Amino acid sequence: MIGNTNIPNPETDKPEIDGKPRKVLRKIEIRIPLGKEPERLDIFLARQVGELTRSRAQMMINEGAITINGSTVKTSHKVRPDELIKLEVLSRPPLDLEAEDIPLDIVWEDKWLVVINKPAGMVVHPACGNRSGTLVNALLHHYGELAKTDDPERPGVVHRLDKETSGLLVVCKRDPALSRLADQFRKHTVKREYRAITWWQMPKWEGLIDKPIGRDPRDRRKYTIRSDGKPARTHWELLEKYEYLNYISIRLETGRTHQIRVHTLSEEHPIFGDPDYSGRNRQLGRLTSGQRRKVAGYFEKITRQMLHAKTLGFKHPITRRDVYFESELPEDFAWLLSELRKDGVMRKRLVVE
Repeated sequence: MIGNTNIPNPETDKPEIDGKPRKVLRKIEIRIPLGKEPERLDIFLARQVGELTRSRAQMMINEGAITINGSTVKTSHKVRPDELIKLEVLSRPPLDLEAEDIPLDIVWEDKWLVVINKPAGMVVHPACGNRSGTLVNALLHHYGELAKTDDPERPGVVHRLDKETSGLLVVCKRDPALSRLADQFRKHTVKREYRAITWWQMPKWEGLIDKPIGRDPRDRRKYTIRSDGKPARTHWELLEKYEYLNYISIRLETGRTHQIRVHTLSEEHPIFGDPDYSGRNRQLGRLTSGQRRKVAGYFEKITRQMLHAKTLGFKHPITRRDVYFESELPEDFAWLLSELRKDGVMRKRLVVE
């Protein structure tokens, strides 16, 4: 839909904010295509530029950091065919991140990397609304510092898990490891396998969901299937099936935000317990009264989506050796699985957890 030219320019200094320098991460030019319907500039940019929220786009427009055909405009300006938008995406000013003494389940570490078994309920890095209690705050207490990234809120972070998703995560302690490992994630060579419990019996034993994902225009905190989204591919395999739920294995080929949750919902098999992607109360209407009572009992103990990052494998960015890690299912996930198995199960293959 758009022409988008990214010109990396990490050495360009920008004015300081509160005495803290900022860098140009990307220079972007967007030529509005012929046939494009008029649309507010701030809304258009929030959809097209991954780093921008609508509020941040409005701020940049008001600061004159975004031009159309060489001139500044108002946030209410409506883009029209053949207009040329130019903007610079700047790094955020460094934050004073606090180290916090929070227990961590460290699976493995060396001088370069640390692999963590993240519990459900823990946010990976500080952001608006979550300035403390995150994995990064805990790691700073354990190690003093982490590898630097373009985003000062995410030192050492090369990939993330959603707050309520449990499982394996790798963080970089030192700079040389981070760029090399991030390259593996960009090239989709990292091996990641998840376990999930989903609604409604799958029609076959395995499959591939190949649907592009982008931000939900109705809710900026969520994502959805959209034709102009980023490519996303999710492989799944049915391990066990029950009366109205499934236990499945999922392998990611790409790593979009909320990818598994969005993809399973798009196939009408949302993740059990997921309140944001129709995996909780919205499914109850299809159950019998007896089934609803049973699920209500499950929900008393299950307060999150049943999604766990079980395995993680990659080539060590420094030693170049292949490394592989596996974690056990957390207590709530294992409990639900045992309850489902009491009612009988049809298995494709024996799975030992």
